[in-house]
Amino acid sequence: MKNVDDLIESAGKLSARGFSKGEVADELNVSRETASWLVDRNAGTETSAPEEVGGPHDIHIDWSALGRDSERLAYVGMAMADLLSKQGEAVDLTVGVEKAGTPLATVIARELDTDIATYAPRKHQWEDEEMDDLEGTFSENFADIRGRECYIVDDTITSGTTMRETIQGLRDRGGDPVACVVLVDKQGIERLDSVPVYSLVQAIRVGDSDEN
Repeated sequence: MKNVDDLIESAGKLSARGFSKGEVADELNVSRETASWLVDRNAGTETSAPEEVGGPHDIHIDWSALGRDSERLAYVGMAMADLLSKQGEAVDLTVGVEKAGTPLATVIARELDTDIATYAPRKHQWEDEEMDDLEGTFSENFADIRGRECYIVDDTITSGTTMRETIQGLRDRGGDPVACVVLVDKQGIERLDSVPVYSLVQAIRVGDSDEN
């Protein structure tokens, strides 16, 4: 079982390999704030923010037992495809959010008989600068977006920022997002920007509410 020290060590190794803090967040399935805290903690530059004395409020999701086995990954992808199967007969494109959403999107696209596209979110470039200065990209090696109804696939939702960005990116390119699907939703989100969100698992941290 991984603990915080294990995550700090993993974040340090990824950072040493040249991963941006945003990519560390993606690899460890944590928020950007958590990834920054882990990297800084490994480097010995701890934050003094009171709410982070015991670590940031987040949930680490490790689905490597699925990801390292193609058969397991296929079964999970089929289950995710089933969640989307009644969301629109005209949908002919599945968009995978890189990196982890892409293999899942490949399975889903095959199950639902759609083309596939991929989106690299701007957080992959993020270190400490403002996110507004960065821009996500659609790969030109995959299907075109314009004028098509589409599904969006990712592995986790932590804050919803990346999914919102993908939805807006698709709309900016002339696409029409019909539904989103993830393995794990850490926020219990049902809709984002009028687009329904489906998940196989919801992992909600108890005790984060401001209500007494």
